[in-house]
Amino acid sequence: MYSHAAEQLDRLRSRHPDARLTGGLTGLEVESLRVGPDGAIAQTPHPARLGSALKHPWITTDYSEALLEFITPPLDDPLAALDYLRDLQQFVHLRLGDELLWSASMPCVVEDEEHIPLALYGSSNSGQMKTVYRRGLGYRYGRVMQVIAGAHYNYSFP
Repeated sequence: MYSHAAEQLDRLRSRHPDARLTGGLTGLEVESLRVGPDGAIAQTPHPARLGSALKHPWITTDYSEALLEFITPPLDDPLAALDYLRDLQQFVHLRLGDELLWSASMPCVVEDEEHIPLALYGSSNSGQMKTVYRRGLGYRYGRVMQVIAGAHYNYSFP
């Protein structure tokens, strides 16, 4: 599955044998909407069996309760980061019941903006601040814009 990425990395390394681009750390962040069997955005809370959205280091929510974010730790091998991401996603898939992860960046079926559940992080001050911040983003840019899923590739140089 990752052979194309591995080929690209090998090609880059062969062109830059001085290794300035090697030895750094790679981290990945990938978002995906939870959807019901009908393809509509999930109206259910963040599943407790995935851990706390506020405290879990690798599985959290982004703008919406339905927008999961998978975060790998910084790893010295990009392929290891992809493997870690795959393991996180498999862990989640096994715990979603009849829900699925929407694979496209653009949102699934959304009846209207009010049907996009805002991420809730509990009653602590930090949890409330995260929710208030997201509410403001919805007012400023619209909720549909906030549930466009993305992927982030983070690289730190040695």
